[in-house]
Amino acid sequence: MTPDSQPVDHVRLLAGHKADGRPVYEVLPATPRGPGVVVLAGSPGLVLGCAAGDVLRVDDDGGFEVVEPGANLCVQAFRDERFTPESFGALQEAVAALGGVAEAPADLRFIVVTVERAAGLAAVARVMDSWAAGVDDTTWWYGNVEDPS
Repeated sequence: MTPDSQPVDHVRLLAGHKADGRPVYEVLPATPRGPGVVVLAGSPGLVLGCAAGDVLRVDDDGGFEVVEPGANLCVQAFRDERFTPESFGALQEAVAALGGVAEAPADLRFIVVTVERAAGLAAVARVMDSWAAGVDDTTWWYGNVEDPS
């Protein structure tokens, strides 16, 4: 998603606020494109509204605007308990069939899927629904699609 010849940096994006009003940030790999503009090199697990490959204008507070959408969908999955390595592996295999990739932090507290939009929302939903049906109390959503219908 990021050309190997481009330097990869990181960008801090605002994910929301805690109950006490303090901001919550997510740090993601990104390639600088100009002052305050980056190409996102990884899809977020907490931030909504963007995916790997999107060109973002980011302000000093971590707020952002997508100035050029990329070719990818971001899908985020969560459950109250950590995911198991087996359930994560099953999702990795399932999304690989769509040409996508599933990633998670080492503790498996959430999962992020990046897949090209060309795979189609219906195909992605089938894969995610089928996988989630076998993993108790799992919720998934599109991180960068406002109305998937």
